[in-house]
Amino acid sequence: MDTAAAFACFSASLPRLLGLLRRGVEKFFPDEDFSCPTPNLCERPLCDCLDGTGLLDAAAGEVASFLQLKSNWGDLGKARESLGAVEMMVRGRVTAELNKLNVCDPLVELWLRRVDELNLEAIDEDYNHLMEYSCICQCTRHAARRSWIGKRIAEARDEVNKLVEEGRQFKKFGFKPAPEIVERLPQTKTFGLESMLAQMHDLLEKADSNIIGVWGQGGIGKTTLLHAFNNDLEKKVHDFQVVIFIEVSNSETLDILEIQKTISERLNLPWNEAETIIKRARFLVKALSRKRFVLLLDDVRKKFRLEDVGIPTPDSNSQSKLVLTSRYEEVCYQMGAQRNLIKMHILDSDASWNLFLSKLSTDASAAVESPSLTNVVRERAIAIVQGCGGLPLALNVIGTAVAGYVEPRDWTSAADAINKNMDEIEGVNEMFATLKYSFDRLTPTQQQCFLYCTLFPEYGSISKEQLVEYWLAEGFLLDDSEKGNQIIRSLISACLLQTTSTLSSKVKMHHIIRQLGLWLVNSADRSFVVKAGMALDNAPPAIEWKEATRVSIMSNNISEISFSPKCKNLTTLLIQNNPKLNKLGWGFFKYMPSLKVLDLSHTAITSLPECDTLVALQHLNLSYTHIMRLPERLWLLKELRHLDLSVTVALEDTLNNCSKLHKLRVLNLFRSHYGIRDVDDLNLDSLRALLFLGITIYSQDVLKKLNETHPLAKSTHRLNLKYCAEMQSIKISDFNHMRHLEELHVESCYDLNTLISDTQLTTYCLQALTLSVLPSLEDVLVAPMPHNFRYVRKLSISQCPKLLNITWARRLELLERLVISSCDEMLTIVEEEVNSTEEQYGAQTIKMQDHPYEEQDDHAMVEYSSGEWNDGYQSVNRESTNGAMLQADFPKLRSIVLTDLRKLGSICKPRDFPCLETLRVEDCPNLRSIPLGTSHKCGKLKQICGSSDWWKKLQWKDKEAAAHMESKYFIPI
Repeated sequence: MDTAAAFACFSASLPRLLGLLRRGVEKFFPDEDFSCPTPNLCERPLCDCLDGTGLLDAAAGEVASFLQLKSNWGDLGKARESLGAVEMMVRGRVTAELNKLNVCDPLVELWLRRVDELNLEAIDEDYNHLMEYSCICQCTRHAARRSWIGKRIAEARDEVNKLVEEGRQFKKFGFKPAPEIVERLPQTKTFGLESMLAQMHDLLEKADSNIIGVWGQGGIGKTTLLHAFNNDLEKKVHDFQVVIFIEVSNSETLDILEIQKTISERLNLPWNEAETIIKRARFLVKALSRKRFVLLLDDVRKKFRLEDVGIPTPDSNSQSKLVLTSRYEEVCYQMGAQRNLIKMHILDSDASWNLFLSKLSTDASAAVESPSLTNVVRERAIAIVQGCGGLPLALNVIGTAVAGYVEPRDWTSAADAINKNMDEIEGVNEMFATLKYSFDRLTPTQQQCFLYCTLFPEYGSISKEQLVEYWLAEGFLLDDSEKGNQIIRSLISACLLQTTSTLSSKVKMHHIIRQLGLWLVNSADRSFVVKAGMALDNAPPAIEWKEATRVSIMSNNISEISFSPKCKNLTTLLIQNNPKLNKLGWGFFKYMPSLKVLDLSHTAITSLPECDTLVALQHLNLSYTHIMRLPERLWLLKELRHLDLSVTVALEDTLNNCSKLHKLRVLNLFRSHYGIRDVDDLNLDSLRALLFLGITIYSQDVLKKLNETHPLAKSTHRLNLKYCAEMQSIKISDFNHMRHLEELHVESCYDLNTLISDTQLTTYCLQALTLSVLPSLEDVLVAPMPHNFRYVRKLSISQCPKLLNITWARRLELLERLVISSCDEMLTIVEEEVNSTEEQYGAQTIKMQDHPYEEQDDHAMVEYSSGEWNDGYQSVNRESTNGAMLQADFPKLRSIVLTDLRKLGSICKPRDFPCLETLRVEDCPNLRSIPLGTSHKCGKLKQICGSSDWWKKLQWKDKEAAAHMESKYFIPI
């Protein structure tokens, strides 16, 4: 139908359309009067009224959809084609995202749903039905239907075009899904862990158990336990929003980047490679703080600050939890788990047996479980399990090795190997070979140093200083002791040595790593004889020494070695810690021309056989022995560089040998019975290479000469003042040339009444101070910071009856260990009363403290070391007890030992002891209170030791606190 025909049709239908329009207007505006006083001229006013309502525009749309029906239908078809293309593209992109395990973007998903809901098929059907009429004008009643269909087509066209435009705008079609609350971890069947799992779940439910620690030796199953705990959380109902497992395994180097990546992935956070660790850590702390999380840290080997990594420290407000495993109990304490600690134990016999059986084949299990009364296989299997000592790692490895054994002879061989040589068992060598990777990455020198560590007992710690001295003597380090410390750090980083948790000066070797070392020694055909710590009553026979390059028989019960072993290649001989050893054969050293290291310390020997054949000897340790004098021809040992005679309680004379050993770098006579009594006896000036001098002095004149002799004073690291008659006072600054003095031991100086630690004018590193048997000592005067005692870490005071308190110890900011005994008149440890004299100088004292040493001018120091020093020092001894000062007291103190203090009534007022681990009290009958309680911080406290009678007499303000302290910490002695 052409336009003219359509218009004619429309004109014919116009009266009806106007009627419909009028009824529609009256319906929507019932209160309006649309009648006109001039009906014949109503068109104009009605149009004006309708124009104001917008109905004319709507009518125009109706007319357009009526008139342009076919045109709109064509446009709709084109739009549908475009929509189909866009839909195909969108669905393809969505499928690609789903294949990446991502989820569809919600806006895209909504758009696709709107496309599916278009329902254009009904419009198609109605349009086709309408087009069946050749001419709509044949019946005016079809005009309304045409108008209705035209309107729907126009609306559908507009909607389809809108969808096409929206679909073309999409840039993002999917994203990574929100992580699961718990990510399931690989898990094997557990044996004997049920009670520990239950403990962990119980602690998780406690409101105050925000940090939980699990500790135990390597191979005991900590990782297995943590995996099981993680997977349990998937099944249990809880309020946590995310559980994150992180395998730390950092040795001494924390891999912060990997930890941050793990956290970011679990929280589905963006990762910016260019972002600094510090900035990312701050962001992660904020992100985690918004969630209730459980963080599982596996194998934490060293303390680190959680915030430095990006982990907010959980507290009761956040309701989040941190669970960590470590080989070190102390690391758990340091990480904040001291209140919620689980110690992992070796498996009991039943769990060990079940774990072992789980590794066996069906036939092997049948052989073991056979009910025969003469079941040899079962007997040998029991012996093997017992030989594993309940260690899951060993049970796994050895159980796998014998998994297919059926014949009794095979089981017998395996049981014998467990008792004699573990590396004969199949699988153990592979385990060692895996561990050997760390060894192979070491330099040859580092490898030698590591193997040397196997000479020490399996259990116990090794002094770093001692190790370095041995390595120097062996020639590993070429006179570079710092290189030795670097090697120790390297071995620690490679997990071949471990630091001890309490003493940074010592290291230890894990028993499996030690077995690795011995395996390497044997596989390389190195000749070590290692019998350390085996409770031997007799030394190994001479035949075993013949090819040996190193022999260690330390820490045994050997009482005598009467033979003369022929061992020309022997370079190290370690015999120390045999307390019963009192005799060596006179020719014992006759056939040891290559010997470089000889350690006889902590034995009962009273003399040393002639040793002039030891021409290569560099290290000789005779400390803590009963030796009375040195061999006459000791001076022939021209290569000797290290001679330790400390605490030789019977040594009467050195026969002037020491001054003739010109290569000596270390000479230690500290606390030896032999001391320098006369100025002329201080004849050590010839020791030009001397770096370390420990010395005992019996005269004030000798002390003055030592201090004036600059090279010797500079070498002095340990000083023992003993029986210095008429010495009434000691001023530490008088030792102005002893710049490396580490330990000062003052004893039996009967006239000494004052010890002055004045303002520090030179660089001191005094770390240990002992005051013993000083009956006249009344005052210890410590200046404001900086003073000579500022680095003291250990303070020991005994038999000083005139000391009433040691309030000055509050100035020792690095003090870690405090030991006081047999001070008959001591009333309190810290006196905290204020008097007028203290108030007078209090401001000056605080002023001096508030300014660092570098900012104080020389005039201020001179003023403090002149006429007013006495009152100033008194004010230091008895300071005002305001809160700020109390917070600064004893910030590093770890141990307090109080013994035989009969009048002691108090230690100090309650305060925070942030590092205190141990308080030990013995024979202090008047001590009725201790400065510890639930209202002050003592988060690292492990134990309070004392008699049960003393504990019962303690007075507490809070009975609940008393009960808590008793149940948690008290250990009766």
